Amino acid sequence: MTDSDKAAPAAESGEGDHEHAHGHAHGHTQGKATLKLAVGAIGIVFGDIGTSPLYAFRETFAGHHKLTLDPDHILGVISLMFWSMMLVVTLKYVTIIMRADNKGEGGSLALLALISGQTRTKRWSSGIILLGVFATALFYGDSMITPAVSVLSAVEGLAVYNPALEPMILPAAVLILFGLFWIQSAGTNRVAAMFGPIMLLYFCTIAALGLISVWHTPGILQAFNPYWALMFFVTDPLPAFLALGSVVLAVTGAEALYADMGHFGRNPIRVSWLFFVLPALMCNYLGQGALLFREGMSALHSPFYNLAPQALQLPLIGLATLAAIIASQAVISGAFSVTQQAIQLGFMPRLRISHTSASTAGQIYIPLINWGLMVMVILLVLSFRTSSNLTAAYGIAVTGAMFIDNVLLTVLIFKLWRWHWAGAVALLSVFYIVDGLYLAANLTKIPDGGWFPLFIGFIVFTLLTTWSRGRKLMIERMRESAMPIPVFVASAANSAVRVPGTAVFMTSTPDGVPHALLHNLKHNKVLHERVILLTVKIMDVPVVENDGRCKLEDLGRGFFRLVLYYGFMQEPDVPAALKTVTGCGQTFKMMETSFFLARQTLLPSARPGMPVWREKLFAWMLRNAESAMEFFRLPTNRVVELGSQVEI
Repeated sequence: MTDSDKAAPAAESGEGDHEHAHGHAHGHTQGKATLKLAVGAIGIVFGDIGTSPLYAFRETFAGHHKLTLDPDHILGVISLMFWSMMLVVTLKYVTIIMRADNKGEGGSLALLALISGQTRTKRWSSGIILLGVFATALFYGDSMITPAVSVLSAVEGLAVYNPALEPMILPAAVLILFGLFWIQSAGTNRVAAMFGPIMLLYFCTIAALGLISVWHTPGILQAFNPYWALMFFVTDPLPAFLALGSVVLAVTGAEALYADMGHFGRNPIRVSWLFFVLPALMCNYLGQGALLFREGMSALHSPFYNLAPQALQLPLIGLATLAAIIASQAVISGAFSVTQQAIQLGFMPRLRISHTSASTAGQIYIPLINWGLMVMVILLVLSFRTSSNLTAAYGIAVTGAMFIDNVLLTVLIFKLWRWHWAGAVALLSVFYIVDGLYLAANLTKIPDGGWFPLFIGFIVFTLLTTWSRGRKLMIERMRESAMPIPVFVASAANSAVRVPGTAVFMTSTPDGVPHALLHNLKHNKVLHERVILLTVKIMDVPVVENDGRCKLEDLGRGFFRLVLYYGFMQEPDVPAALKTVTGCGQTFKMMETSFFLARQTLLPSARPGMPVWREKLFAWMLRNAESAMEFFRLPTNRVVELGSQVEI
């Protein structure tokens, strides 16, 4: 049958059927697009949670708080893992929190921007902002441990395959991690196309190995019954509580589902989790439990690798190592994205950001973050030496961030969504109890290594809040000493010599005369024919469309106030934006335009604002910030920098 034959009945049957056929075709196309994105999400989003079977189940019995290896405890642990995945990942993140998208974007900073942008109650909003910033700070501690524990646990399979290869584990892990960070500057666009198929193969493999084991010991399927999780707490309350510190490793990476929502969309992530990743993970955990049912302590060294026969262990090690590299890559890329958001939202100084892909805006590389992460990750591997030791440090940052997400979710439910209080309280109580228990259990790990992510988190938190506070103080001090624009325009326009061309004076505040303009007039005693006072503002939304980019105000006598608006996921490009500006004379020509920047030198003072040590820290951060010329993509041969001193 030809296409015209197929179309004929539709044409005869009338308009309604035609619309139905069109809707069906549209739905089919949409379904294919969702499926394609779902496969992509499997490659990027689920790397962290997907590599958890390498160590999570083992650590509950062989970790720092060892459990008795018997059927009741095995069933109790797997039951806890399953219901944790259902409550924390499926219900909390996939079903509820992923509804809280900031114009499609997710993550702690995006959620924080959404809340602060729509609620203006100062009584508690500053505390909420601090919590959101601390969750971001904890992410950096987590992003150091994830690559270390994932790659090390994968490579440790060499000792399972052949104990003689054990001395090779640390050098191999360090070499892989060094190579991973080394290739970041070149971008991962080409390699990323392979992530989806590799992770698909990985999940299919671990599911198949688990199912074969379950087939031999079907009694393990009782673990789906929450009775075993409850009985675990009833019969052994303290060991069960301590076991939560290892059980939570099965859900690390849940926050990545929300953070990566902007790349793939809500539905593809939900589809891939519910219909593929969750079943594959549970098959493997059940298989590991069934293996311990049959073989006991002899398989406990690595129940993940012992699921495979000897002949298949080496290929499994290779596949698991690739999955660990992909999981690490996702965390590194996440660190770049979070850093970019923090810079745009005013919590970090400008850093050098390189684009590694001409087609994908989100593909960025930040050298300082990359090499800093690499040094810390390799130091972690060399210090802790085994994945079992590293898991003692792992989890506390994740559970801390998850608990903070509960607080942000509470604000969201009551202030923005306005749910009925009874249902909201019941649901939030479950989340607070579950996440509170996980956080409390992980706090017991502090002496064994849990101090590390907290230490990193507090350092990053101090840097973020110092920069944010110092920047606000500096802007306030500059505003205090700024001359009103109307007064300046009236006096300067009549007295100063006007020269041809355009001068753009960058200023962080849309009020008053920029210091660079005053200094230029003072030293050069001339004004350009057209003077633009330019402010770049970053909004609480991920993207600002081009039609809302510019706001122009004519101040008279050749002076104009221009404000450019960008989203926190966008990179400001001032020359590109200026080409679209109309209403202030002839179009901008870069060779006839000069950009004037003010470089502030801070003078710590006794004025109230910040302690002197924080003022010195802020001054150091300001000195080492990326030049505004490069950050705003200004032409290097058209920029003039003028210095000024500011007391804070």
